[in-house]
Amino acid sequence: MVSFEPPAAPDLSALPKAAPQLAAPEPGARSPPPPGLPANLPLTKLENCPGPESQQAGKMDACAGCPNQIICATAPKGPDPDLPLIRARMSSVKHKLLILSGKGGVGKSTFTAMLAHAFAQSPQVQVGVMDVDICGPSIPRMMGAVNESIHTSGAGWSPVYVADNLGVMSIQFLLPNQDDAVIWRGPKKNGLIKQFLRDVEWGELDFLLVDTPPGTTDEHLSVNTYLKESGVDGAVVVTTPNEVSLLDVRKEINFCKKAGIRVLGIVENMSGFVCPNCEGESQIFHATTGGAKALAEEMGVPFLGAVPLDPRIGVACDYGESFFDAYPESPACDGLMVIIRGLQDQIGFEQLPEYDE
Repeated sequence: MVSFEPPAAPDLSALPKAAPQLAAPEPGARSPPPPGLPANLPLTKLENCPGPESQQAGKMDACAGCPNQIICATAPKGPDPDLPLIRARMSSVKHKLLILSGKGGVGKSTFTAMLAHAFAQSPQVQVGVMDVDICGPSIPRMMGAVNESIHTSGAGWSPVYVADNLGVMSIQFLLPNQDDAVIWRGPKKNGLIKQFLRDVEWGELDFLLVDTPPGTTDEHLSVNTYLKESGVDGAVVVTTPNEVSLLDVRKEINFCKKAGIRVLGIVENMSGFVCPNCEGESQIFHATTGGAKALAEEMGVPFLGAVPLDPRIGVACDYGESFFDAYPESPACDGLMVIIRGLQDQIGFEQLPEYDE
């Protein structure tokens, strides 16, 4: 009879203790120009782009040689006429939070769904979730609203309510088949995001959580532009403990700083594994460079807390159930409550008894 011995535990003591020094071009180094641009185009022309919304777009010296020069020069200028409508619609939303991640696969949408359910633990708190991950909408599945559709009225589009105080809006509700692919370029994505903000009758909300796709794409720029006048409380950046994820989180935080978005804090998701039988915890993604907490200190932003990896979270999301209702004893629920208390310190909402449990 052949017997199998369990593999020896890996030796993690030899792993690097500091962030690796990455070899990258100096800021002033010459890089190959993008396709369509002359090889001898001066760097200053790329760096001094006035932006498509500027009155000087397509007319400055820096625009010479840009393939979009004619488009920028002929596009309508001036303030977007829909911004006042968005501002009026968002005036009934107290707190608007962007949920960001530098890298995909860190559990950002899962965290958004859990945070929404955590806020909704108090019956007197009204919560909305807006899914702007246009090409990969997973919020409806996680919130148990896969087969729902949008209803319209004189007041606008109605969110899909998964609880009395928890509404959801996603492009998934507009698709004839849940497996249909959304193959859209930037303008169509931006138009739908504008509709979500302008036409959805959110009503009186305490929190609107905006679940975004990974990275720094059109969706992020659109949400920030459309909500600038309405006021965004800030962004919660989600990561896993390993350095591969933290590399992109640094880019995400720098994006927020350049875009004028306040970083409310970093959340370390999948921070350890919780056994559903004994509730013991072990590390799956080893924090070789200190994890999210060290990164928060490095970047000068708050560390909101950590959510351990509980396999029952995936089960709850697949079935569209509230993890808080199904497994209130899980350490992951305790982690979410710590994060909510951290957000309370950052944006100053009323602390309710349900959030102290």
